[in-house]
Amino acid sequence: MRAGRDVRSLSEFRSNAAAFVEQVRSTSEPVILTQRGRGAAVLLGIDAYDAMLDEIGLFRDLRISEHQADRQNTRPRELAETRLRAIVGR
Repeated sequence: MRAGRDVRSLSEFRSNAAAFVEQVRSTSEPVILTQRGRGAAVLLGIDAYDAMLDEIGLFRDLRISEHQADRQNTRPRELAETRLRAIVGR
């Protein structure tokens, strides 16, 4: 677990879940929940969760692109641009 984060027990969370959710909403900071003294879960606001999923998707795309470039499995920029415009409808 990272130092400086809000770390609370799962028992505390069960006793007052609504307050925890409000805290996450108002601070935009996650709360780490522990069980038997060890990290068990993270309570995260929906905006932070969506941003995390977007970032993971970008990293996945980058990894695929790097793999394709290493294998020289690339296409000319113009062809890629034409295909993207067809998909987007422009």
